[in-house]
Amino acid sequence: QEFLRVMRTIDDRIVHELNTTIPTASFVGKIDAGQTCKELYQSLMDAHTSRERIIKNCIAQTSSVVKTLREEREKAQDNVALLKQLRKEQTKV
Repeated sequence: QEFLRVMRTIDDRIVHELNTTIPTASFVGKIDAGQTCKELYQSLMDAHTSRERIIKNCIAQTSSVVKTLREEREKAQDNVALLKQLRKEQTKV
């Protein structure tokens, strides 16, 4: 969760990023706005792709844990702690 929060930084600061990417009238000739916008777009796409990959990996790992816990639950149906852990992992997915 912490890693995902850090990865959202670019999204959370998008207004600031746009304001610094688009030059003011005094900097129009010094900065290539088209290029800086392309770079900002590419960094956003890279961040989104990376975040999506991490989320899918997390879902796959947690689903695997849920499957294992379900199998254990079938063997020990009276284990309350196991049921609580199973429900916690299901909620996480």
